[in-house]
Amino acid sequence: MSYLLPDYHVHTCFSGDSDTPVESMLKRAISLSVPELCITDHIDFDFPEEPDLFFFDTESYFYTLTKLKQQYKNQISLKIGVELGLQPHLAESNQAFIKELPFDFVIASSHLVDHMDPYYASYWEGGTPKSKIQRYFESILENLQVFSDFDVYGHLDYVVRYCTDKAFLYQCEDYQDIWEECLRILIANGKGIELNCAGFRYGKYPNPHQTILRRYKELGGEILTIGSDAHSPEYLAFHFPALPELLKSCGFSYITTFENRKPTFISF
Repeated sequence: MSYLLPDYHVHTCFSGDSDTPVESMLKRAISLSVPELCITDHIDFDFPEEPDLFFFDTESYFYTLTKLKQQYKNQISLKIGVELGLQPHLAESNQAFIKELPFDFVIASSHLVDHMDPYYASYWEGGTPKSKIQRYFESILENLQVFSDFDVYGHLDYVVRYCTDKAFLYQCEDYQDIWEECLRILIANGKGIELNCAGFRYGKYPNPHQTILRRYKELGGEILTIGSDAHSPEYLAFHFPALPELLKSCGFSYITTFENRKPTFISF
């Protein structure tokens, strides 16, 4: 089966939450006829309790990926990216990190809110699901006010994946005043968002929800990348066959790839 779409959010053993060799991801992508793969392993400075969990040796990272890029150049295009975890107090540290390294692509993501990860049940204590989701969107706005050296903002409503109240119904319109302001800032700064397919593994929606994707396009947003957020080979290009129809329903006729932080627009 051929998916024919580039996967721009993929993790390997350089991330603290994956043990997959880069070459295994490459071979899986080639077997699926994925034309382009961007490895975006995690950098999250000041992660609670385990501050070095999401940090990798950048010299080894570039050496390994550059070598494999050359080795497999006739079978797949490999790009070197990073998923950078944002927190407002880390703006200067993140800026210094990005400035020093020749990444093709940078995803900015919010994994931590007030130094807590929504992945853990403790985040959801002491408040309603609605208040916790609202706080997550507010934290994105706070990050956007102090940091802009990235290419797309990742999985804008990541928080909803892990809500501990399984009866809670997420209505993204309830938070539209906040996330729409985030979209406006992103667009004004020439930044994009991603369609993250990991959301389909947790429910029936991508991250962000189609409503947010559609509104991004209506507001004039142009840059959109596609990512599986795979941490193991079986999830690479997950749900990609259904994406063209979904994207068209949101007003898109193209997606974006990157090289040396420069976007290219590709019709699908």
